[in-house]
Amino acid sequence: MSAEHIEKKYSIFQITMNLAAACFISGAIIAAVYFVTNPIAKEKAVVMKNQSMKSLVKDAENFKAIDGKKEWFEAQQGGKTIAYVVPSESKGYGGAIKMLVAVTPQGKVIGYEIISHNETPGLGDNASKDPFKNQFKDKEAKALEVTKDKSNTDNIQAMTGATISSRAVTKAVKEAVEQVVEFAGGK
Repeated sequence: MSAEHIEKKYSIFQITMNLAAACFISGAIIAAVYFVTNPIAKEKAVVMKNQSMKSLVKDAENFKAIDGKKEWFEAQQGGKTIAYVVPSESKGYGGAIKMLVAVTPQGKVIGYEIISHNETPGLGDNASKDPFKNQFKDKEAKALEVTKDKSNTDNIQAMTGATISSRAVTKAVKEAVEQVVEFAGGK
């Protein structure tokens, strides 16, 4: 073997070692940042969820997790359940629309908060705003149908240019109401 050939092996070996060290150090830095920030992010998510629940059921003194129901909460006042806050999801125009829905034990909508969506700005994303959002208040499952008939005030008026988003949100809210009625027995 020539000296030149040995030098090339050493240089390839050295490059490999440098790359491995750089990857190890980068991985360690990423792991350290994750280790520090993950608990903070989880805590922030819980705070945001609690704020969303409190904005949905303003009279609630506390929210109690329901055993056996993932992410379901009882909104309580004076030790009595005044509402259920449940997660719901439906497929909109831009993908999944995830939300929290507040429902009375009698099966009437209190309101909803959209947690995440990819709906078109200025059209489908209006589902999280009034006047569309206000239409749901005090409605039961049977009234949660989308209509384009402006004279029909019993159902949910579709948002102009966003019928798919309107139907997706309405479907998610209706499913949440039906689940609460089944769980609570329409008390």
